[in-house]
Amino acid sequence: MKNDSTVLVGLDVHKDSIVAAYSVDLGEVQVLGNVGVRECDMDKLCMRMQSKGARVVWVYEAGPCGYGLYRYLTKKGFECTVCAPSRLARKPGDRVKTDRRDAVMLVRALRNDDLSRVHVPTVEDEALRDLVRAWSAAKQDLRQARQRLKSF
Repeated sequence: MKNDSTVLVGLDVHKDSIVAAYSVDLGEVQVLGNVGVRECDMDKLCMRMQSKGARVVWVYEAGPCGYGLYRYLTKKGFECTVCAPSRLARKPGDRVKTDRRDAVMLVRALRNDDLSRVHVPTVEDEALRDLVRAWSAAKQDLRQARQRLKSF
C-alpha cells in the first residue's frame, strides 16, 4: 500500500446484493463481485479497501434502496458520492447492462469526474418527504372512494 494512494470503489446496489469494483489510483479496474448486503459484509469490504490505499472514495447509483449506505459510509469517515443513474454516459451500442459492468462504469466515471451528484437529504428531510407523500396518497384515496360512492 502506498501512503498517498486513492482507492476508488464503485458499488452496484440492489436489495439482495451489492457488486463492487475498485481501482487504485489510475490502475486497472478490478471486480470484486458480490460482497453481501449486511453491515458485517460492508465492514469487511471497508477494511479490505483501506488496506489498499490511504484514501477510499465510494460511489453508487441513486435508487430504491435509499441513502442508508451513504450515511453508513460517511459515518465511518469515508467519502461517498451518490450519482444520478440517468446522467451516466453510455456508449450508443452498449445495451448489455450487468451489475459488474455498472460497478466498473461507476469507478471509471468517478476517476474521470464524470458524475452528476445527487443531493442526499437529511434523515429529517426524508421523514418529512415520506409524511407528505403518505398524506397525498391518503387524500387521493379519499377522493377516489368518494367518486366510487357517488357513482351508485
